[in-house]
Amino acid sequence: MKLAKQWLDNARNIMTEIENTQLENIQMAAVAMADTIEAGKWVHTFGCGHATLPIEEMYPRIGGFVGFHPMVELPLTFFTNITGQMGVHQFVFLERVEGYGIEIMKGYNFDSEDCMWLFSHSGINNVNIDIALEAKKKGMKVIVFGSAAAAKGKKTRHSSGKTIFDIADIVVDTCAPIEDASVELKNHKDKIGPVSTMAFVSAVWMTITTVAEILADRGVKLFIHPSHNAGDETAKERLDEALAAYKTRIAKV
Repeated sequence: MKLAKQWLDNARNIMTEIENTQLENIQMAAVAMADTIEAGKWVHTFGCGHATLPIEEMYPRIGGFVGFHPMVELPLTFFTNITGQMGVHQFVFLERVEGYGIEIMKGYNFDSEDCMWLFSHSGINNVNIDIALEAKKKGMKVIVFGSAAAAKGKKTRHSSGKTIFDIADIVVDTCAPIEDASVELKNHKDKIGPVSTMAFVSAVWMTITTVAEILADRGVKLFIHPSHNAGDETAKERLDEALAAYKTRIAKV
């Protein structure tokens, strides 16, 4: 299990690097999100491909709470057919189509007090950059999580000449290597064992727990998604309450 331990060491090192270098940025992001949620507005979340996985970690999720709005565009996330309909080739093409993000944004209503929380490992693909630019035009604060330091110097694919990290108001560096895969395999050129998802999810829960801490200290009631399986007889009531709160907010979107 030599390679398993190598991956585990790589994952631990990234989590330690996030802790050592990103706490201030995570705090800034959390304050912005807490302000938005306290005002009854939305923290919109968006990513493409595997960068939608951290979005699924927020809400609905046991231990998550109302205030985070997932924007998941099906052709940009459902590519597990691999070939044929909605396969990998189509996904790679679509995430690089400039203007697609503008059309996605037309499907929602936004408020200038909202935040846009974006996930992009490399920061160079067009759909994410479209979303970030449109969010800025609408007055939203743009928060980006991705491998900012490792991606420095990578050329954007967008005509604006900017990466998503250039556009962001707040950046949290996930500290993952730009190639993502982290473990060398003998007789092969390509590495295995990607770490960006683990880095994203670690940074997400560091942020969301901080948002919750800030709001609880302010006396704000959170509508938390409870565990359905722990035998708590009142869990269904709290779930219904959380979903009702979500319905009330989502009507504005």
